[in-house]
Amino acid sequence: MRQLIPNHWLVEKLPSMLCLTAVLLAPAAVARAKQAAPTPSATRVTTANGLVEGITDKSGIHEFRGIPYAAPPIRDLRWKPPQPVADWEGVRRADRFAAQCMQRRVFGDMMFRNSGTSEDCLYLNVWTPSTSPDEKLPVLVYYYGGGFVAGDGSEPRYDGESMAQKGIVVVTMSYRLGVFGFFAHPELTAESAHHASGNYTFMDQTQALRWVHDNIAAFGGDPARVTIAGESAGSLSVSAQMATPLARGLFAGAIGESGSLLGTLPPVSLTEGEEAGTKFATSIGAGSLEDLRALSAMELLEAAARPGTPRFSATIDGYFFPKAPAEIYADGEQAHVPLLVGWNSEEMNYRMLLRRDEPTPENYAKAVRDLYHGQADEVLGLYPASTADEVIESATDLASDRFIGFSTWRWFDLQRQTGEAPVYRYLYAHPRPPMRPEMGNAVPGLAGGVVRGGDEANRPPPPRGAVHSAEIEYAMGNLATNPVYAWTDDDYQVSRTMEEYFANFVKSGDPNGPGLPNWPAAPGVKDEASMVMRIDVTSKAEPARHRDRYLLLERLSSE
Repeated sequence: MRQLIPNHWLVEKLPSMLCLTAVLLAPAAVARAKQAAPTPSATRVTTANGLVEGITDKSGIHEFRGIPYAAPPIRDLRWKPPQPVADWEGVRRADRFAAQCMQRRVFGDMMFRNSGTSEDCLYLNVWTPSTSPDEKLPVLVYYYGGGFVAGDGSEPRYDGESMAQKGIVVVTMSYRLGVFGFFAHPELTAESAHHASGNYTFMDQTQALRWVHDNIAAFGGDPARVTIAGESAGSLSVSAQMATPLARGLFAGAIGESGSLLGTLPPVSLTEGEEAGTKFATSIGAGSLEDLRALSAMELLEAAARPGTPRFSATIDGYFFPKAPAEIYADGEQAHVPLLVGWNSEEMNYRMLLRRDEPTPENYAKAVRDLYHGQADEVLGLYPASTADEVIESATDLASDRFIGFSTWRWFDLQRQTGEAPVYRYLYAHPRPPMRPEMGNAVPGLAGGVVRGGDEANRPPPPRGAVHSAEIEYAMGNLATNPVYAWTDDDYQVSRTMEEYFANFVKSGDPNGPGLPNWPAAPGVKDEASMVMRIDVTSKAEPARHRDRYLLLERLSSE
Protein backbone atom coordinates (compact mmCIF):
# COMPACT_ATOMS: atom_id res chain seq x y z
CA MET A 1 0.00 0.00 0.00
CA ARG A 2 1.40 3.38 -0.97
CA GLN A 3 1.59 5.88 1.90
CA LEU A 4 -0.01 9.14 0.77
CA ILE A 5 1.63 11.32 3.39
CA PRO A 6 5.13 11.25 4.87
CA ASN A 7 5.08 9.33 8.14
CA HIS A 8 7.44 11.65 10.01
CA TRP A 9 6.17 14.90 8.53
CA LEU A 10 4.82 16.50 11.66
CA VAL A 11 7.82 15.68 13.85
CA GLU A 12 10.77 15.66 11.50
CA LYS A 13 10.04 17.45 8.24
CA LEU A 14 8.69 20.77 9.38
CA PRO A 15 11.20 21.47 12.14
CA SER A 16 14.14 20.50 9.93
CA MET A 17 12.86 22.50 6.97
CA LEU A 18 11.75 25.59 8.76
CA CYS A 19 13.54 25.67 12.12
CA LEU A 20 10.28 26.51 13.86
CA THR A 21 10.77 28.55 16.99
CA ALA A 22 8.38 29.50 19.73
CA VAL A 23 8.36 33.23 19.14
CA LEU A 24 4.90 34.16 20.35
CA LEU A 25 4.85 34.09 24.12
CA ALA A 26 6.85 32.03 26.59
CA PRO A 27 4.67 29.69 28.62
CA ALA A 28 5.65 31.49 31.81
CA ALA A 29 4.54 34.80 30.35
CA VAL A 30 0.99 33.62 29.76
CA ALA A 31 0.57 31.18 32.64
CA ARG A 32 -1.65 32.20 35.52
CA ALA A 33 -0.26 32.25 39.02
CA LYS A 34 -0.26 28.78 40.53
CA GLN A 35 -2.10 29.72 43.70
CA ALA A 36 -4.37 32.71 43.19
CA ALA A 37 -6.74 33.45 46.05
CA PRO A 38 -10.42 32.69 45.37
CA THR A 39 -12.25 35.71 44.05
CA PRO A 40 -15.69 36.86 45.20
CA SER A 41 -17.09 35.72 41.84
CA ALA A 42 -15.75 32.18 42.21
CA THR A 43 -18.26 29.48 41.21
CA ARG A 44 -18.69 26.13 42.91
CA VAL A 45 -20.00 22.97 41.25
CA THR A 46 -20.36 19.48 42.67
CA THR A 47 -18.94 16.80 40.37
CA ALA A 48 -19.14 13.03 40.82
CA ASN A 49 -15.76 13.13 42.59
CA GLY A 50 -16.14 16.23 44.70
CA LEU A 51 -16.64 19.98 44.82
CA VAL A 52 -14.72 22.27 42.42
CA GLU A 53 -14.37 26.02 42.58
CA GLY A 54 -13.80 27.98 39.40
CA ILE A 55 -13.70 31.63 38.45
CA THR A 56 -16.03 33.98 36.62
CA ASP A 57 -14.68 35.93 33.64
CA LYS A 58 -15.45 39.61 33.05
CA SER A 59 -17.99 38.52 30.45
CA GLY A 60 -19.88 36.53 33.06
CA ILE A 61 -18.74 33.13 31.78
CA HIS A 62 -17.83 30.65 34.49
CA GLU A 63 -14.49 28.94 33.92
CA PHE A 64 -13.16 25.78 35.57
CA ARG A 65 -9.55 24.88 34.87
CA GLY A 66 -7.64 21.70 35.60
CA ILE A 67 -10.39 19.28 36.64
CA PRO A 68 -9.11 15.68 36.69
CA TYR A 69 -11.02 13.27 34.45
CA ALA A 70 -8.74 10.24 35.06
CA ALA A 71 -6.13 9.13 37.55
CA PRO A 72 -2.54 10.27 36.90
CA PRO A 73 -1.08 7.79 34.33
CA ILE A 74 2.20 7.41 36.19
CA ARG A 75 4.29 4.54 37.54
CA ASP A 76 2.28 1.30 37.15
CA LEU A 77 -0.47 3.20 35.29
CA ARG A 78 1.88 4.28 32.52
CA TRP A 79 0.60 2.69 29.28
CA LYS A 80 -2.65 1.54 30.76
CA PRO A 81 -6.17 2.66 29.86
CA PRO A 82 -7.20 5.72 31.90
CA GLN A 83 -8.38 4.83 35.37
CA PRO A 84 -11.12 6.47 37.47
CA VAL A 85 -10.44 9.63 39.44
CA ALA A 86 -10.15 9.29 43.21
CA ASP A 87 -12.75 11.25 45.17
CA TRP A 88 -11.59 14.25 47.20
CA GLU A 89 -12.86 16.01 50.28
CA GLY A 90 -13.43 19.70 50.62
CA VAL A 91 -13.18 22.18 47.74
CA ARG A 92 -10.80 21.57 44.84
CA ARG A 93 -9.50 24.77 43.28
CA ALA A 94 -10.14 24.92 39.51
CA ASP A 95 -8.58 28.31 38.80
CA ARG A 96 -5.45 27.33 36.84
CA PHE A 97 -4.64 25.08 33.92
CA ALA A 98 -2.98 21.77 34.70
CA ALA A 99 0.38 20.86 33.19
CA GLN A 100 0.53 19.97 29.53
CA CYS A 101 1.26 16.32 28.70
CA MET A 102 4.89 15.34 28.06
CA GLN A 103 6.11 16.93 24.82
CA ARG A 104 8.91 18.85 23.19
CA ARG A 105 8.49 22.32 21.72
CA VAL A 106 7.90 21.36 18.10
CA PHE A 107 5.56 23.96 16.60
CA GLY A 108 6.07 27.70 16.67
CA ASP A 109 2.37 28.61 16.83
CA MET A 110 1.64 27.03 20.21
CA MET A 111 1.12 29.16 23.30
CA PHE A 112 0.38 27.49 26.62
CA ARG A 113 -1.26 28.97 29.71
CA ASN A 114 0.26 26.59 32.21
CA SER A 115 3.58 26.17 33.97
CA GLY A 116 5.12 23.26 32.06
CA THR A 117 4.94 19.56 31.26
CA SER A 118 4.15 16.53 33.37
CA GLU A 119 3.15 12.93 32.95
CA ASP A 120 0.35 13.73 35.39
CA CYS A 121 -1.73 15.60 32.81
CA LEU A 122 -5.19 14.07 32.38
CA TYR A 123 -7.25 17.15 33.16
CA LEU A 124 -9.93 19.15 31.40
CA ASN A 125 -11.33 22.69 31.38
CA VAL A 126 -14.94 23.89 31.25
CA TRP A 127 -16.44 27.22 30.16
CA THR A 128 -20.14 27.65 30.83
CA PRO A 129 -22.65 30.51 30.85
CA SER A 130 -24.63 28.72 33.55
CA THR A 131 -24.17 26.20 36.33
CA SER A 132 -27.82 25.25 36.68
CA PRO A 133 -28.62 21.61 35.87
CA ASP A 134 -31.95 22.87 34.54
CA GLU A 135 -30.31 24.73 31.63
CA LYS A 136 -29.42 21.64 29.55
CA LEU A 137 -27.22 23.63 27.15
CA PRO A 138 -25.48 22.04 24.16
CA VAL A 139 -21.90 20.97 24.77
CA LEU A 140 -18.76 21.24 22.63
CA VAL A 141 -15.75 19.03 23.45
CA TYR A 142 -12.69 20.22 21.48
CA TYR A 143 -9.54 18.14 20.83
CA TYR A 144 -6.38 20.09 20.05
CA GLY A 145 -4.02 19.50 17.14
CA GLY A 146 -0.28 18.97 17.14
CA GLY A 147 0.40 15.72 15.33
CA PHE A 148 -0.13 13.67 18.52
CA VAL A 149 3.27 14.91 19.70
CA ALA A 150 2.39 18.39 20.95
CA GLY A 151 -0.49 20.65 21.97
CA ASP A 152 -2.65 21.34 25.00
CA GLY A 153 -6.15 22.27 26.04
CA SER A 154 -4.85 25.50 27.60
CA GLU A 155 -3.89 27.06 24.25
CA PRO A 156 -5.66 30.44 23.87
CA ARG A 157 -6.87 29.64 20.35
CA TYR A 158 -9.09 26.89 21.84
CA ASP A 159 -10.43 29.12 24.63
CA GLY A 160 -14.13 28.47 25.19
CA GLU A 161 -15.31 31.90 26.36
CA SER A 162 -16.58 33.15 23.00
CA MET A 163 -18.52 29.96 22.23
CA ALA A 164 -19.91 29.94 25.78
CA GLN A 165 -21.30 33.42 25.18
CA LYS A 166 -23.44 31.81 22.48
CA GLY A 167 -25.07 29.48 24.98
CA ILE A 168 -22.72 26.51 24.67
CA VAL A 169 -20.79 24.66 27.38
CA VAL A 170 -17.22 24.20 26.09
CA VAL A 171 -14.74 21.56 27.23
CA THR A 172 -11.07 21.25 26.31
CA MET A 173 -8.79 18.53 27.61
CA SER A 174 -5.28 17.16 27.54
CA TYR A 175 -4.38 13.66 26.37
CA ARG A 176 -1.22 11.57 26.31
CA LEU A 177 1.13 12.19 23.40
CA GLY A 178 3.84 10.39 21.45
CA VAL A 179 5.48 7.46 23.19
CA PHE A 180 3.18 7.95 26.20
CA GLY A 181 0.06 7.73 24.08
CA PHE A 182 0.79 5.17 21.38
CA PHE A 183 3.47 2.82 22.67
CA ALA A 184 2.61 -0.84 22.03
CA HIS A 185 4.58 -3.81 23.33
CA PRO A 186 4.01 -7.58 23.70
CA GLU A 187 4.20 -7.33 27.49
CA LEU A 188 1.55 -4.60 27.49
CA THR A 189 -0.69 -6.75 25.32
CA ALA A 190 -0.17 -9.72 27.64
CA GLU A 191 -1.09 -7.79 30.79
CA SER A 192 -4.17 -6.22 29.17
CA ALA A 193 -7.56 -7.75 29.91
CA HIS A 194 -8.42 -6.93 26.30
CA HIS A 195 -5.18 -8.34 24.84
CA ALA A 196 -4.43 -4.95 23.33
CA SER A 197 -1.82 -2.21 23.64
CA GLY A 198 -1.38 1.30 22.30
CA ASN A 199 -4.16 3.83 21.62
CA TYR A 200 -3.94 5.35 25.10
CA THR A 201 -4.31 8.77 23.48
CA PHE A 202 -7.71 7.85 22.08
CA MET A 203 -8.78 6.09 25.26
CA ASP A 204 -7.98 9.26 27.21
CA GLN A 205 -10.28 11.19 24.89
CA THR A 206 -13.05 8.63 25.34
CA GLN A 207 -12.60 8.75 29.12
CA ALA A 208 -13.04 12.53 28.99
CA LEU A 209 -16.31 11.97 27.13
CA ARG A 210 -17.44 9.62 29.89
CA TRP A 211 -16.61 12.33 32.42
CA VAL A 212 -18.68 14.80 30.38
CA HIS A 213 -21.58 12.36 30.24
CA ASP A 214 -21.51 11.92 34.02
CA ASN A 215 -20.78 15.50 35.09
CA ILE A 216 -21.66 18.12 32.51
CA ALA A 217 -25.25 18.59 33.71
CA ALA A 218 -23.86 20.12 36.89
CA PHE A 219 -22.25 22.80 34.71
CA GLY A 220 -25.50 23.51 32.86
CA GLY A 221 -24.81 21.16 29.94
CA ASP A 222 -26.92 18.46 28.33
CA PRO A 223 -25.12 15.09 28.14
CA ALA A 224 -27.45 14.11 25.30
CA ARG A 225 -26.29 17.04 23.15
CA VAL A 226 -22.51 16.71 23.05
CA THR A 227 -20.59 17.56 19.87
CA ILE A 228 -16.93 16.55 19.53
CA ALA A 229 -14.62 18.67 17.39
CA GLY A 230 -10.96 19.12 16.59
CA GLU A 231 -8.37 20.30 14.09
CA SER A 232 -5.53 18.29 12.50
CA ALA A 233 -4.64 15.62 15.09
CA GLY A 234 -7.81 16.73 16.85
CA SER A 235 -9.77 16.05 13.66
CA LEU A 236 -8.10 12.64 13.36
CA SER A 237 -9.22 12.09 16.94
CA VAL A 238 -12.82 12.89 16.04
CA SER A 239 -12.69 10.33 13.24
CA ALA A 240 -11.29 7.82 15.76
CA GLN A 241 -14.03 8.47 18.34
CA MET A 242 -16.65 8.04 15.63
CA ALA A 243 -15.09 4.70 14.66
CA THR A 244 -14.62 3.10 18.07
CA PRO A 245 -17.47 1.24 19.76
CA LEU A 246 -16.09 2.45 23.12
CA ALA A 247 -17.41 5.99 22.53
CA ARG A 248 -20.78 5.00 21.13
CA GLY A 249 -23.61 7.03 22.63
CA LEU A 250 -21.30 9.59 24.26
CA PHE A 251 -21.79 12.30 21.61
CA ALA A 252 -24.48 13.44 19.20
CA GLY A 253 -22.49 15.33 16.56
CA ALA A 254 -18.97 15.74 15.17
CA ILE A 255 -16.84 18.46 13.57
CA GLY A 256 -13.61 17.63 11.73
CA GLU A 257 -11.22 20.37 10.66
CA SER A 258 -8.52 19.01 8.34
CA GLY A 259 -7.77 15.34 8.59
CA SER A 260 -8.93 11.83 9.39
CA LEU A 261 -7.38 8.46 10.14
CA LEU A 262 -8.65 7.29 6.74
CA GLY A 263 -5.37 8.30 5.11
CA THR A 264 -3.47 10.56 7.52
CA LEU A 265 -1.43 8.66 10.12
CA PRO A 266 -3.60 5.55 9.76
CA PRO A 267 -3.31 2.85 12.43
CA VAL A 268 -0.95 -0.07 11.89
CA SER A 269 -1.59 -3.66 12.89
CA LEU A 270 -1.05 -4.57 16.54
CA THR A 271 1.84 -6.80 15.46
CA GLU A 272 3.55 -3.89 13.71
CA GLY A 273 3.00 -1.68 16.73
CA GLU A 274 4.45 -4.29 19.08
CA GLU A 275 7.47 -4.77 16.82
CA ALA A 276 8.12 -1.03 16.78
CA GLY A 277 7.77 -0.89 20.55
CA THR A 278 10.13 -3.82 21.08
CA LYS A 279 12.70 -2.26 18.76
CA PHE A 280 12.50 1.03 20.64
CA ALA A 281 12.87 -0.68 24.03
CA THR A 282 15.91 -2.61 22.81
CA SER A 283 17.49 0.54 21.38
CA ILE A 284 17.44 2.23 24.80
CA GLY A 285 18.56 -0.83 26.75
CA ALA A 286 15.20 -1.58 28.37
CA GLY A 287 14.85 -5.35 28.54
CA SER A 288 11.40 -5.44 30.09
CA LEU A 289 8.25 -3.45 30.70
CA GLU A 290 9.44 -3.00 34.28
CA ASP A 291 12.59 -1.30 32.97
CA LEU A 292 10.53 0.98 30.76
CA ARG A 293 8.24 2.02 33.60
CA ALA A 294 11.27 2.68 35.80
CA LEU A 295 12.45 5.42 33.45
CA SER A 296 11.51 8.97 34.32
CA ALA A 297 9.07 10.72 32.02
CA MET A 298 11.82 13.05 30.79
CA GLU A 299 14.20 10.15 30.10
CA LEU A 300 11.50 8.46 28.05
CA LEU A 301 10.64 11.66 26.18
CA GLU A 302 14.26 12.31 25.28
CA ALA A 303 14.84 8.71 24.22
CA ALA A 304 11.84 8.82 21.91
CA ALA A 305 13.20 12.01 20.31
CA ARG A 306 16.50 10.46 19.24
CA PRO A 307 17.19 10.58 15.49
CA GLY A 308 15.92 7.51 13.69
CA THR A 309 13.23 6.66 16.25
CA PRO A 310 10.06 5.91 14.29
CA ARG A 311 6.72 7.54 14.98
CA PHE A 312 4.57 5.66 17.47
CA SER A 313 1.40 4.85 15.56
CA ALA A 314 -2.12 4.02 16.58
CA THR A 315 -2.85 0.28 16.35
CA ILE A 316 -5.69 -1.86 15.12
CA ASP A 317 -5.75 -3.52 18.51
CA GLY A 318 -9.03 -5.43 18.40
CA TYR A 319 -10.34 -3.37 21.31
CA PHE A 320 -10.43 0.37 20.60
CA PHE A 321 -10.36 -0.41 16.88
CA PRO A 322 -11.97 -3.82 16.20
CA LYS A 323 -10.73 -3.42 12.62
CA ALA A 324 -9.25 -0.74 10.40
CA PRO A 325 -11.17 2.57 10.65
CA ALA A 326 -11.65 2.66 6.87
CA GLU A 327 -13.41 -0.71 7.07
CA ILE A 328 -15.54 0.46 9.97
CA TYR A 329 -16.77 3.44 7.97
CA ALA A 330 -17.22 1.46 4.76
CA ASP A 331 -19.35 -1.09 6.65
CA GLY A 332 -21.46 1.60 8.31
CA GLU A 333 -20.34 0.63 11.81
CA GLN A 334 -19.25 4.12 12.87
CA ALA A 335 -21.34 6.56 14.92
CA HIS A 336 -24.37 7.67 12.93
CA VAL A 337 -24.29 11.33 13.91
CA PRO A 338 -24.30 14.58 11.89
CA LEU A 339 -20.83 15.52 10.66
CA LEU A 340 -19.48 18.93 9.66
CA VAL A 341 -16.12 18.46 7.96
CA GLY A 342 -13.70 20.27 5.71
CA TRP A 343 -10.19 21.49 5.08
CA ASN A 344 -8.23 24.59 4.07
CA SER A 345 -7.28 25.86 0.64
CA GLU A 346 -3.52 25.61 1.23
CA GLU A 347 -2.94 22.81 3.71
CA MET A 348 0.58 22.33 2.41
CA ASN A 349 2.95 24.43 0.30
CA TYR A 350 4.22 23.39 -3.12
CA ARG A 351 7.76 23.20 -1.75
CA MET A 352 6.87 20.00 0.07
CA LEU A 353 6.99 18.42 -3.40
CA LEU A 354 9.63 20.52 -5.12
CA ARG A 355 11.90 21.17 -2.15
CA ARG A 356 14.39 23.80 -3.36
CA ASP A 357 13.79 23.21 -7.04
CA GLU A 358 12.30 26.04 -9.06
CA PRO A 359 8.58 25.65 -9.91
CA THR A 360 9.07 24.70 -13.53
CA PRO A 361 6.92 22.16 -15.38
CA GLU A 362 9.98 19.94 -15.81
CA ASN A 363 10.87 19.93 -12.11
CA TYR A 364 7.24 19.35 -11.17
CA ALA A 365 6.88 16.41 -13.57
CA LYS A 366 10.07 14.87 -12.20
CA ALA A 367 8.86 15.19 -8.62
CA VAL A 368 5.55 13.53 -9.49
CA ARG A 369 7.30 10.70 -11.35
CA ASP A 370 9.61 10.11 -8.38
CA LEU A 371 6.52 9.70 -6.19
CA TYR A 372 4.16 7.80 -8.45
CA HIS A 373 6.34 6.02 -11.03
CA GLY A 374 4.04 4.17 -13.44
CA GLN A 375 0.96 6.10 -12.31
CA ALA A 376 2.58 9.52 -12.71
CA ASP A 377 0.83 10.30 -16.00
CA GLU A 378 -2.56 9.79 -14.34
CA VAL A 379 -1.59 12.13 -11.53
CA LEU A 380 -0.21 14.76 -13.90
CA GLY A 381 -3.42 14.54 -15.92
CA LEU A 382 -5.50 15.53 -12.88
CA TYR A 383 -2.96 17.95 -11.40
CA PRO A 384 -1.71 19.52 -14.66
CA ALA A 385 0.86 22.29 -15.07
CA SER A 386 2.44 23.91 -18.13
CA THR A 387 3.51 27.24 -16.59
CA ALA A 388 5.22 28.29 -13.37
CA ASP A 389 1.92 29.60 -11.94
CA GLU A 390 0.17 26.33 -12.78
CA VAL A 391 3.02 24.39 -11.17
CA ILE A 392 2.60 26.35 -7.96
CA GLU A 393 -1.16 25.80 -8.00
CA SER A 394 -1.12 22.09 -8.88
CA ALA A 395 1.86 21.24 -6.68
CA THR A 396 0.17 23.03 -3.78
CA ASP A 397 -3.05 21.11 -4.40
CA LEU A 398 -1.25 17.78 -4.66
CA ALA A 399 0.89 18.39 -1.57
CA SER A 400 -2.21 19.47 0.36
CA ASP A 401 -4.19 16.43 -0.75
CA ARG A 402 -1.36 14.03 0.05
CA PHE A 403 -0.94 15.56 3.47
CA ILE A 404 -4.52 15.88 4.66
CA GLY A 405 -7.07 16.87 1.99
CA PHE A 406 -7.58 13.34 0.66
CA SER A 407 -8.05 11.76 4.08
CA THR A 408 -10.64 14.40 4.99
CA TRP A 409 -12.47 13.91 1.70
CA ARG A 410 -12.49 10.13 2.21
CA TRP A 411 -14.03 10.57 5.64
CA PHE A 412 -16.66 12.89 4.20
CA ASP A 413 -17.44 10.56 1.30
CA LEU A 414 -17.77 7.40 3.38
CA GLN A 415 -19.78 9.12 6.08
CA ARG A 416 -22.30 10.51 3.62
CA GLN A 417 -22.74 7.05 2.09
CA THR A 418 -23.01 4.95 5.26
CA GLY A 419 -23.46 7.33 8.19
CA GLU A 420 -27.25 7.72 8.05
CA ALA A 421 -27.06 11.36 9.20
CA PRO A 422 -26.48 14.73 7.46
CA VAL A 423 -22.96 15.62 6.36
CA TYR A 424 -21.87 19.20 5.68
CA ARG A 425 -18.61 19.94 3.86
CA TYR A 426 -16.63 23.21 3.81
CA LEU A 427 -13.52 24.66 2.19
CA TYR A 428 -11.88 27.33 4.30
CA ALA A 429 -10.26 29.80 1.88
CA HIS A 430 -9.53 33.01 3.79
CA PRO A 431 -5.79 33.76 4.13
CA ARG A 432 -4.48 35.24 7.34
CA PRO A 433 -3.55 38.94 7.23
CA PRO A 434 0.09 40.09 7.42
CA MET A 435 1.92 39.80 10.72
CA ARG A 436 2.11 42.82 12.98
CA PRO A 437 5.11 45.10 12.33
CA GLU A 438 6.57 44.33 15.76
CA MET A 439 7.13 40.75 14.65
CA GLY A 440 10.14 42.04 12.71
CA ASN A 441 11.45 39.66 10.09
CA ALA A 442 9.27 36.73 11.15
CA VAL A 443 7.16 35.03 8.50
CA PRO A 444 4.40 32.41 8.69
CA GLY A 445 5.66 28.86 8.45
CA LEU A 446 3.93 25.69 7.36
CA ALA A 447 1.24 24.17 9.56
CA GLY A 448 0.64 27.43 11.37
CA GLY A 449 4.18 27.81 12.67
CA VAL A 450 6.33 30.92 12.69
CA VAL A 451 9.80 31.28 11.15
CA ARG A 452 12.06 33.98 12.50
CA GLY A 453 15.55 34.71 11.24
CA GLY A 454 17.59 31.83 9.88
CA ASP A 455 18.49 30.95 6.33
CA GLU A 456 16.50 33.00 3.84
CA ALA A 457 16.50 30.08 1.39
CA ASN A 458 14.66 27.90 3.90
CA ARG A 459 11.82 30.35 4.37
CA PRO A 460 8.56 29.29 2.79
CA PRO A 461 7.08 31.44 0.03
CA PRO A 462 4.10 33.61 1.05
CA PRO A 463 0.88 31.58 1.21
CA ARG A 464 -1.74 32.10 -1.46
CA GLY A 465 -4.56 30.63 0.56
CA ALA A 466 -5.52 29.45 4.03
CA VAL A 467 -2.71 27.40 5.52
CA HIS A 468 -3.05 24.42 7.82
CA SER A 469 -4.53 25.41 11.22
CA ALA A 470 -5.30 28.98 10.09
CA GLU A 471 -9.03 28.60 10.72
CA ILE A 472 -8.91 27.69 14.42
CA GLU A 473 -9.04 31.20 15.88
CA TYR A 474 -11.77 32.14 13.39
CA ALA A 475 -13.96 29.12 14.15
CA MET A 476 -13.67 29.49 17.92
CA GLY A 477 -14.04 33.29 17.94
CA ASN A 478 -10.52 33.77 19.28
CA LEU A 479 -8.73 36.12 16.89
CA ALA A 480 -7.93 38.50 19.72
CA THR A 481 -5.99 35.78 21.57
CA ASN A 482 -3.36 35.64 18.80
CA PRO A 483 -1.09 38.73 18.96
CA VAL A 484 0.95 37.83 15.91
CA TYR A 485 -1.40 38.89 13.10
CA ALA A 486 -2.82 42.31 12.22
CA TRP A 487 -6.47 41.28 12.19
CA THR A 488 -8.79 43.39 10.02
CA ASP A 489 -12.53 43.95 9.81
CA ASP A 490 -12.64 41.27 7.10
CA ASP A 491 -11.04 38.77 9.46
CA TYR A 492 -13.58 39.47 12.16
CA GLN A 493 -16.38 39.13 9.61
CA VAL A 494 -15.07 35.71 8.55
CA SER A 495 -14.76 34.70 12.19
CA ARG A 496 -18.36 35.72 12.94
CA THR A 497 -19.59 33.66 9.99
CA MET A 498 -17.58 30.55 10.79
CA GLU A 499 -18.26 30.66 14.52
CA GLU A 500 -21.99 31.04 13.88
CA TYR A 501 -21.98 28.03 11.56
CA PHE A 502 -20.14 25.97 14.17
CA ALA A 503 -22.34 27.17 17.04
CA ASN A 504 -25.52 26.41 15.10
CA PHE A 505 -24.23 22.92 14.33
CA VAL A 506 -23.39 22.28 18.00
CA LYS A 507 -26.90 23.35 18.98
CA SER A 508 -28.89 21.49 16.33
CA GLY A 509 -26.71 19.30 14.09
CA ASP A 510 -27.30 21.82 11.28
CA PRO A 511 -25.00 24.81 10.61
CA ASN A 512 -27.71 26.94 9.01
CA GLY A 513 -29.26 29.89 10.77
CA PRO A 514 -30.54 33.46 10.36
CA GLY A 515 -28.27 35.82 8.43
CA LEU A 516 -26.02 33.07 7.02
CA PRO A 517 -25.72 31.83 3.43
CA ASN A 518 -27.57 28.54 3.03
CA TRP A 519 -25.34 25.48 3.51
CA PRO A 520 -26.89 22.35 1.96
CA ALA A 521 -26.13 18.91 3.32
CA ALA A 522 -24.39 16.47 1.01
CA PRO A 523 -26.52 13.86 -0.75
CA GLY A 524 -26.06 10.30 0.44
CA VAL A 525 -25.78 8.85 -3.06
CA LYS A 526 -22.20 7.86 -3.83
CA ASP A 527 -21.74 9.50 -7.22
CA GLU A 528 -24.19 12.37 -6.86
CA ALA A 529 -22.59 15.82 -6.94
CA SER A 530 -22.52 17.72 -3.65
CA MET A 531 -22.12 21.32 -2.61
CA VAL A 532 -19.31 22.68 -0.48
CA MET A 533 -19.49 25.83 1.65
CA ARG A 534 -16.58 28.09 0.69
CA ILE A 535 -15.85 30.13 3.81
CA ASP A 536 -14.29 33.50 3.05
CA VAL A 537 -15.16 37.19 3.35
CA THR A 538 -18.08 36.39 1.10
CA SER A 539 -19.09 32.83 1.95
CA LYS A 540 -21.21 30.78 -0.42
CA ALA A 541 -22.11 27.22 -1.31
CA GLU A 542 -20.62 26.06 -4.59
CA PRO A 543 -20.38 22.75 -6.47
CA ALA A 544 -17.70 20.45 -5.09
CA ARG A 545 -14.74 19.97 -7.41
CA HIS A 546 -12.01 17.41 -8.04
CA ARG A 547 -13.80 14.22 -7.03
CA ASP A 548 -11.78 12.54 -9.80
CA ARG A 549 -8.56 13.47 -8.01
CA TYR A 550 -9.68 11.88 -4.76
CA LEU A 551 -10.94 8.74 -6.46
CA LEU A 552 -7.51 8.38 -8.07
CA LEU A 553 -5.73 8.86 -4.74
CA GLU A 554 -8.10 6.36 -3.15
CA ARG A 555 -7.24 3.78 -5.79
CA LEU A 556 -3.50 4.45 -5.53
CA SER A 557 -3.61 4.14 -1.73
CA SER A 558 -4.93 0.59 -2.03
CA GLU A 559 -2.38 -0.61 -4.60
